Amino acid sequence: MKENLHIAVACGGTGGHIFPGLATARALRDRGHHITLWLSGQHVESTVLQGWKGPVITIPSEGFQFGPMRSVLTAFRIVLAVIRCWIAMIRHRPDAVLAMGSYSSIGPCLAARLRGVPVILHEANSIPGKAVKLLAGKAACIAICFEETRYHLKGHHLVTTGMPLRPEMKPSDLRPPTSDFRLLVMGGSGGAHDINEMVSKAVCLLKSQASNFNVHVSHLTGPADESHIRRRYETASVDADVCAFTQEIAALYETADLAICRAGASTCAELGVFGLPALLIPYPHAASDHQTANARALEKLGAADVVQQADMTVEWLADYIREQIEDPARLAKMREHAVRLDSLDAALKLAETVEQCVRK
Repeated sequence: MKENLHIAVACGGTGGHIFPGLATARALRDRGHHITLWLSGQHVESTVLQGWKGPVITIPSEGFQFGPMRSVLTAFRIVLAVIRCWIAMIRHRPDAVLAMGSYSSIGPCLAARLRGVPVILHEANSIPGKAVKLLAGKAACIAICFEETRYHLKGHHLVTTGMPLRPEMKPSDLRPPTSDFRLLVMGGSGGAHDINEMVSKAVCLLKSQASNFNVHVSHLTGPADESHIRRRYETASVDADVCAFTQEIAALYETADLAICRAGASTCAELGVFGLPALLIPYPHAASDHQTANARALEKLGAADVVQQADMTVEWLADYIREQIEDPARLAKMREHAVRLDSLDAALKLAETVEQCVRK
């Protein structure tokens, strides 16, 4: 078996698949392998790929659609993607395909199976997505992040690697001291309108009720809500930094006392690396309700509280935030339970797993 492998990393679609795919691609490249990224042509990919200097193959693809005509169209597009990938692999034949679990993984993985190339899957969430369920049967190995995933993928070769994170996601040895309570609010890469609205109103309500309100808010709104959420805080004289998106998220994790956010796999892993307690509000329309499963896994550890979006009110959120401010001992205990450093070397673990599968 040759030492330097050609690995295809299929990680297109969303940031939740691209970021861990890129992290693992860099780890594999650092180990001397030739890496080709296989993407789907989505707009987010061009932004995330800044700084990547390796080859990229783009095969247009999109997620599953249901309904009589839409299902036929989805099947046709999958077949077309497989044909395009099969042809591309004539010129760029990989020794293995690492797929990060998105719909854009299906074409490269099925083409690889037709050409006798081993496939390694990575499932980031507690409950496997449709692509992983479809491809699991013939996979050489499935890398997972949550032990709960083993229940849903019984009978398959599973390896716990954790969630590969961007290299900047590393905590410092000493958490910087702050004099105020720091709240981090984020709803995912595109923001979350309901979270933006209700949390900002709850914070403003608290400000109106307390003369000694000593809270700093860092609020990542997504582009649609940025301006009016900023105005709301300014009108209420709340000390807040509001932006649509930031590349400096590690610094915000480092200084925050509490996060209020969704429960995507990357977010859950990042919270663990920084030991940040959280109120998790799962995205209610996530496939198979996988964000609730992710959130419950952290709740079980004592690292987070969970509330469903449908159950939230402004008054409940205001009371919850007040209770956390007034009970630092509880937050300290949650912080202890939140710390999970396994994701710091997840990219390396996944890279080693790929090598082992190819060299069997």
